[in-house]
Formats: sequence, structure tokens, C-alpha cells
Amino acid sequence: MKNFCFARALACLLLIGLALTSVGTSAAADVKPAVVRKVAVVVSTLNNPWFVVLADAARDRAKELGYNAVVFDSQNDPVKEAQHFDNLISAGYSAVLFNCTDAKGSIANVRRAKAAGIPVFCMDREIEANDAATSQILSDNYSGCVALGQYFVEVVGEEGKYVELLGLVADTNTWNRSKGFHSVVDRFPGLKMVAQQSADFDRTKALEVLEAILQAHPDINAVFCGNDAMAMGAYQALLAAGKAGKVKVFGFDGADDVVKAVAVGKIAATVMQFPKTMARTAAENADRYIKGERNFPQRTPVAVELVNRETVHKFGDYGRK
Repeated sequence: MKNFCFARALACLLLIGLALTSVGTSAAADVKPAVVRKVAVVVSTLNNPWFVVLADAARDRAKELGYNAVVFDSQNDPVKEAQHFDNLISAGYSAVLFNCTDAKGSIANVRRAKAAGIPVFCMDREIEANDAATSQILSDNYSGCVALGQYFVEVVGEEGKYVELLGLVADTNTWNRSKGFHSVVDRFPGLKMVAQQSADFDRTKALEVLEAILQAHPDINAVFCGNDAMAMGAYQALLAAGKAGKVKVFGFDGADDVVKAVAVGKIAATVMQFPKTMARTAAENADRYIKGERNFPQRTPVAVELVNRETVHKFGDYGRK
């Protein structure tokens, strides 16, 4: 009888243990892991160190804010950019930090993302629409090149011949910089632009374009370049032609190699446009949107600063030291 009672007690304890284990397992199954939202960083090209800094800063800030951030390189190709948007829309990304390939052509991609419920935050490059992106963080390109134009006249003088190397013709930055520069320089009739040609913001192409221009115009005094990659290409062309130091080169971006070149007198001046600031602001805006905020200005200008021999000691690593 005692053995029978003991066996019954043991069986009851085993049943209770199994029940508790089942409850514990069920409770554990009900606890789901936190979902980590994904943020896409879509940039025009990673073939330029300046855009690498922009992409890395955007990705790193998004990660700091708790997101899984992935960088997509459009390689300056609108078709690749459209494919990236196809992929990120189907993959259910929560936001896009975007540097476009085409001010007009990229609008359709941004609108597709918006229709899918994915907000887009432009950085550095503008799209020509006010109803597509959630916000656009943009350098004040026009005023930056007004300041550069004033310094150009100061250094080159009120008479001389110069060349302008334009960036991508489909990019609003190209024309805002050109317009800012010409708003100053065109007031001096003694300054003659002997050639204006696109080099697509590309260093190698700028070298080739200026080499060809020098064949027709060997007596130029200066070259105004729409970005720093082209400024370095222009400098290489002048170096090969034995004209480095005789022809003044002006850039725009604040790229680290050009800032160093300004310090030693190879490049006359550039304009620092703070890619890290733009990228981090875009990531922070995306975080605020995902958390519920909806009130964003369509365009937020980021101030730029002239970098020349007098001010270069203040700058480095794509920003102020």
C-alpha cells in the first residue's frame, strides 16, 4: 500500500513538472525577437571618395540609431538606380537616404517609394520636385560659388582667359554652382571664358577634356571646376603640359586630397560642403519619421565655406578640424 501511494505521488509530481515545462515553452514561444528595421543608402557613385564619405556617414549614423543600413551604388547609372529602388521596395525597407543620379529622372523612383509607404530623404543632390521626397538636405551651392567667384577675381585678376569644367548636366548642383560663379565673374568683361565643357564630375574625364582644350587654348590663366575630382584631373593635365603653378585651378567639395593640395599651393581654392553633416542629418530625419514625426521642411540648406591658403588650416577629413 505504501509503495502504491509513493508511486501515485511520484506520477503526480512528474505530471506537474511536464505541465510547468509546457507552460514555460509556450511562454517562450510567445516572446518574439525585436524587428530591426532596414534603411537603404542609395548613392550616385562610389567611384568618388567624396561620395564614399557621404554613404559611409549615412550608413554609420543609421546603425548608431539602431537600424540595419545597406549601401547601394548606382554607378552614375539611372537604370541601376531604378533597379535599386525595385529591390528596396520589394524588400520592405523603412526609409531611403538618397543621393540621386538625375534631378528629373530620379523623381519617378522617389515617387514609387513614397507610394509604397517608404519615405525618401535626399542628401547633397536635389530632385526637381516638391511632392516626392520627405526632405532634401542640400549644400548651398549657389552662395558657395559666389564666394568662390569673388576669390577667383581676387586671385586671377579682372582680365584673363579661363576654362569651366561642368559636372553632370542632369544634376542641379552643376548649374547652381555655375550660376553662382558666373553671377560674379561675368561682371568683369576682361575675364573671358574660352571653353565650357562637361567632364561629368570625373577626375579622368577632366584630365582628358582639359588636355584637348589646352591644344586650342594654351594661354589660359585659370580653370574653374564644378567639383574637386575634376579639379585634380585638371591639375594633372596642367602638370603634364608643364603649366602647373602657372594656371590657377579652383574646385568645389572639400575633398581631403584637394584640401591638402590647397595647403601646398597646387590648387588655388575649393569650397567645403560638409558631406558628413548632410548624411547624418538625413539619417536622423529618417529616424524621426519612423518614430512618428511628419513635419519636415522640403529643403534644408547646409552652409558651405571657402577653403584657400588663408583658411585651409581650419579644415580636414571632409569638414572642420
